Amino acid sequence: MSKVAVITGGGSGLGKVTAKQMAEKGINIVVVDIDQESGQETVELVKQAGVDAFFVKADVSKADEVKNYVDQAVEKYGTIDYFFNNAGISGSGKLFLETDVNEINKIVEINMLGALYGMHYVAEVMVKNGGGSIVNTSSSAGVIGQSTVVTYSATKHGIVGMTKSMVAEYAKDGLRVNAIAPGPTETPMVKKYFEDNPEMKESAEKGIPQRRLGTPEEVAELVTFLLTSDAPYINGDVIRIDGGFTSTK
Repeated sequence: MSKVAVITGGGSGLGKVTAKQMAEKGINIVVVDIDQESGQETVELVKQAGVDAFFVKADVSKADEVKNYVDQAVEKYGTIDYFFNNAGISGSGKLFLETDVNEINKIVEINMLGALYGMHYVAEVMVKNGGGSIVNTSSSAGVIGQSTVVTYSATKHGIVGMTKSMVAEYAKDGLRVNAIAPGPTETPMVKKYFEDNPEMKESAEKGIPQRRLGTPEEVAELVTFLLTSDAPYINGDVIRIDGGFTSTK
């Protein structure tokens, strides 16, 4: 029987590319996104690989909508084997004291609460069914401090903490939880951030020893490896994938 993966933020960027790569391994995909059009595009892309997929629209900052995508996945497939807990936003790129409180709340609600809600409801299913694998999306800003992303960085450091603590509680129940910490990567979210803050792109590229941004495909390969049984003894880790960006920090 085919395995099942739930991917949040599946309509674009890392989520979309990961969905495609996992589909090529024969894994059925539940695509979750707030944007229905882009989410459906990912579903069609996945189906081209010969597996099943469907889309659930969800605002991950709302617990009931998170529970709904989990319930729909279980109703359709009976279980959830893999969870890419990936939905997130970056923010405006303003210095923290110039940032509106509403923006702070929105980033925390989507990046932090959305990730916690997702782990809560998905892990509940996994533990009940004997285990599963989760990859949470942190960031280079989740392992070092960076200017203009104070709130974003706070949420991404939080992702690291929740990853490690979930393993401390539930590894004995067959749960694996890891996090990825990508550096600047050519996703639509990052491209938009650099368009709004062009000086930051030049600064980022100069700060990466490999002198280029990462690609979504490179990150998706890591996610797929960590989620699947190719990595059965990697648990509670935070894997940096940033071209050396944080290596000396």
